[in-house]
Amino acid sequence: MIRFDGAGKRHPDGTIAVEGLDLDVPTGRITVLVGPSGCGKTTLLRMVNRMVEPTSGRVLLDGTDVADLEPAKLRRGIGYVIQQAGLFPHRRVIDNVATVPYLLGWDRKKARARAAELLELVGLAPETGRRYPFQLSGGQQQRVGVARALAADPPVLLMDEPFSAVDPVVRAGLQEELLRLQSELHKTVLFVTHDIEEAVRLGDQVVVLREHGRIAQLADPHTLLTAPADQGVAAFLGRDRGLRGLGLRPARHVAVRPLAAGLRYGGWELVLDDERRPIGWIDREAATAALHPVTGFHPASDTLRTALDAAVLSPAAVAVALDDDGRATGTASREAVLTALDAAPSTASDGAAVQEGAAQEGAAVNGGGRASGGATAKDDATPKDGAGRGR
Repeated sequence: MIRFDGAGKRHPDGTIAVEGLDLDVPTGRITVLVGPSGCGKTTLLRMVNRMVEPTSGRVLLDGTDVADLEPAKLRRGIGYVIQQAGLFPHRRVIDNVATVPYLLGWDRKKARARAAELLELVGLAPETGRRYPFQLSGGQQQRVGVARALAADPPVLLMDEPFSAVDPVVRAGLQEELLRLQSELHKTVLFVTHDIEEAVRLGDQVVVLREHGRIAQLADPHTLLTAPADQGVAAFLGRDRGLRGLGLRPARHVAVRPLAAGLRYGGWELVLDDERRPIGWIDREAATAALHPVTGFHPASDTLRTALDAAVLSPAAVAVALDDDGRATGTASREAVLTALDAAPSTASDGAAVQEGAAQEGAAVNGGGRASGGATAKDDATPKDGAGRGR
């Protein structure tokens, strides 16, 4: 666990970056620091690996004050991911990833083997390792940055707005990749962002900060969206926080109308292939029979936001329910999706389905995270359960 115990930072000119913060970052979970520019997010993050030294209070790592640890050794045991990856341009990707193992004295063969494993883990092809950073896309470079941070299998991962420099589609894919990795590796992640959408999608707990690093609210994503601490937090969350909340609720409660009941909805007909996969919507009353695309959802794994999005995009105002093989199993109207709100609790017991659904929303809707138990600073800050994130 990471603990900020009255941690503060005052610069020599008297400027206060952080003032007396008390915060527990639970082991094996993702804690997101979010807030406006200048609220102290990055300063707090860098206190953990002593890139910033607190001028008051302490930062504890598993009960040990980091001020008592040698900085270089401390940093080699903590993964660190920044904007635009920060890769060494003169080194091949494989050697960028192997940087920390080299520093720890691993032999070249072992370090490179570990790097190759991690490139595969973050979804990059083996040949990527032979390239130089300038030969990669922005999204690929960020994946390499994550792989490098994981190279020595550190228990703690610090991430400072790692996905902010890429386009929305790539960003959604990187967020999904982080959630997938976390479901396997269970790292203690401290993540900094200024984007509330990203915060509620990724965080097991979200810390909304005000000026000087003061905590405005610490809560799980569901509590944050549905019960903001005050008007300031509500304003920061935005007027569409209710829609974001749909991304925290599973779609399994949506009433799906079986296909046996018919494929006609007003003048629209759902066209399927021989294996019942959707081909498109066709207006039988139109002079020309043009096909309109079908947007579907998976009731077992998607969220209500995905289901509602599918219904809104449908010319027939119904979402097509799909199985794991992409075959149509039924349809659901917009009204059916909204009715499911009353039957779809956002709790830790729904964590696995909600997490998977939030990840699959991806670039289509940039959906929210999922819920876990509420938390307050220094008061049971560990989110409830192990069901969240598919664990």
